[in-house]
Order: sequence, then structure tokens, then C-alpha cells
Amino acid sequence: MTTLGLPQGIRACLFDLDGVLTKTAVVHAAAWKEMFDDFLRRRDGDGPSGSCRPFDDDDYDEYVDGRPRADGVRTFLASRGIELPEGSADDPPGAETVHGLGNRKNELLLAKIRKDGVEAYPGSLRYLQAVREADLRTAVVSSSANCRDIITSVGIEHMFDVRIDGVVAAERKLPGKPEPDTFLAAAHDLGVQASGSAVFEDALAGMDAGRAGHFGYVVGVDRTGQADALRRHGADTVVQDLAELAESEERA
Repeated sequence: MTTLGLPQGIRACLFDLDGVLTKTAVVHAAAWKEMFDDFLRRRDGDGPSGSCRPFDDDDYDEYVDGRPRADGVRTFLASRGIELPEGSADDPPGAETVHGLGNRKNELLLAKIRKDGVEAYPGSLRYLQAVREADLRTAVVSSSANCRDIITSVGIEHMFDVRIDGVVAAERKLPGKPEPDTFLAAAHDLGVQASGSAVFEDALAGMDAGRAGHFGYVVGVDRTGQADALRRHGADTVVQDLAELAESEERA
């Protein structure tokens, strides 16, 4: 390790947003739970045994976290043996379609953000600033269609050379995490090979994407006590806060 806790040869840092840079992962989890629990209660008695069990933290980690919104809906419903029509992107929130449920989740998320605001992790901001000062290239890679609004609201939009989010991914038809395509697109736009890029993620799907893309280094950020799972899914190292990476260099 020579620079900011990263191996030699790393020229770019690709940061996930929710749970890595900003404290929005818990807000996403709450919005998913409220939406799915309401949907499951309305379906009570319609599905096979166990399909109406409330949405919980394990469901969030395994089926939803880090994935594009519609993929999260499909993956969780499949885990309960529930099939719904796809619908379309302009379905009303709560319509019993994949997109309708996804739109309801986003409606709840935005209401929670408007009420409570968005906060960044101070350690992540210090690390991001250090990365910039070290002349490493930077990208934010998020499945969220609200990514630009969030990074603007916390004043860090100018700290990224590239943004690949849910909007950009849809425009380019990039599959979301756990596929590596969004991270690979960020590295490409930065002019850096995957082997010269480090991925920073808190989601298991993000770890899978980092491993599948053969990136030079994958940092798992453990905000919820899932360090072992992050390692199993491909993390080269796990920290509770990005500031630990800079501190490890200072101690060296």
C-alpha cells in the first residue's frame, strides 16, 4: 500500500453513493420496507406460505441493496414467489407492476429526504478530498436516479470527473449491479483500465460487480455489521469508514 491505503498502480477511484459517501442507505432501506410491507399486507392470503412475511434487513442486503430500482423489485418478489407485470416507467406509484412498486418506493424516498435532508459521512468527504489532492481520477457510480440531486445537495458534485448513475445507465442501456458494466463505464470514461481502478462499495451486489469486473482493488465499506459477507462477495479489504484508509497510511 502506498497511496491512501490503495495498491500501487491505482489511478482512479470509483465510489458508490448510498452508504459509502452519504447516509442515504438507511433512508433507502426504510423506503423499501414501507413500500414492500404495504404491498405484502394487501396481498395477504394470495401467495404461497411465507410470501407475505414482512420485508427485513436480510431481504434488503440480499435482494435490493445496490441494484437498480426495477431489478430490486423483481429480485425481491422472485424470492417470495411473486410475479407481477412489468408495467412501464410512468406507472402511478403503487400500481401492482414492477415499475409501479418502484415508483412508490422512490416517492417515499424523496419524501423522507425532503423531510430530513441528506448528510454525508465526514470521513468519506475527507478521504475523497485526499484522493483529489493525490491527483487520482474520481467517479461516482450509483444505481440511483437521484444521484445528481443528492451529490449537489451535499456540495460534492464538483469532486467527480465522471458520474454514472441510474439516469446515465438507462440512457446507455447498461445493466446494473451485480453486473460490472456501470463501474466499467466509469473507468472507461476516466480513461483508466479496470485493473487501475479501485471500487468503493457497501452493498453485496457492488462487491459482486467489483469482482466480476476484475478491478484493481475492491474496498468494502461495512456500515451494518456485514464485514464477512462483504469479503465473501469479493472485497479485498473492509473498513467501517473510508477515513481508516488514510489513517493506515499515516501510521505506516
